[in-house]
Amino acid sequence: MSAPAVRTVSTGGDFAVSWGPRSPLALMAGPCVIESRAHCLGIARKLAALADRLGIPFVFKASFDKANRSSLDGYRGPGIDKGLAILAEVRERVGVPVLTDVHEPWQAERCAKAGIDVIQIPAFLCRQTDLLLAAGGTGLVVNVKKMQGMAPEAMAQVVRKIESTGNRKIVLTERGESFGYGNLVADLRNLMVMRELGYPVVFDATHSVQRPGALGSGSGGDSKWAPALAPLHALVHDALFVAALCHLVGVEGDSDIFRLKDIERQKLFRWRCCKRAILLRRQLRHAPAGLAGDGNARAAFGDDLANLFQQYGGTV
Repeated sequence: MSAPAVRTVSTGGDFAVSWGPRSPLALMAGPCVIESRAHCLGIARKLAALADRLGIPFVFKASFDKANRSSLDGYRGPGIDKGLAILAEVRERVGVPVLTDVHEPWQAERCAKAGIDVIQIPAFLCRQTDLLLAAGGTGLVVNVKKMQGMAPEAMAQVVRKIESTGNRKIVLTERGESFGYGNLVADLRNLMVMRELGYPVVFDATHSVQRPGALGSGSGGDSKWAPALAPLHALVHDALFVAALCHLVGVEGDSDIFRLKDIERQKLFRWRCCKRAILLRRQLRHAPAGLAGDGNARAAFGDDLANLFQQYGGTV
């Protein structure tokens, strides 16, 4: 039985962004958690300018409450009232769609009423039926992160729960696969399998290199791998998700600083991470007809992609 065609999913509204096989590679980025109004507006403006330079759609993401922090002392955010007000201001003043995650069913409707464009389901909660039904019931785009350690095939039941509400605006995100205790790896097969469910897929480049709980009271990570993994996975994903971009865009912040603490030594990170992924995606969109079933064509196309990497390796 052949896999269903991947549908195009769109936020609609004034700042519409689409995900899908014929849509441009989208950037979903922002701080892990809202730290302040000025912090969010500053990052959103700089990321929007970056996306404009790259010629790609952009969705700003930030959480009003990170209820799954490793430590009781970890900063969780400003709360739903203040947080949604800040996100609404970002949407209006910067002119971009906004994404935030929910941890309890009642929060989904509040997000919809506040003008949120995309509701995100955290990985550890991706099987929670009531949460999925509440998110689906809003009619908004629902981005579900696959739980670490969960087989990608099992996401079919997650999709089925959301579809039961009549909502087909679903996006699935790969955020790393458990590889022993306190370690994650990026498995390209997860994106390929989830895409066979008929919905666009997103690669979370920063959380996929996370080391959960590695710092005792928080998570660690290996940020050096993200720029390489993002373009490689661009062959099969429809959007790139990047968290904790404070230092990338020159805005002070403390959210998940570990993954990007060496950004000052990687000035080209954002270009290598985003631009290469975009170039590969555009190359793929114009691939010869029948590429998927032709081994020779795939090999030749792979050579073209390798040449593309070499061509742009020192300048992009």
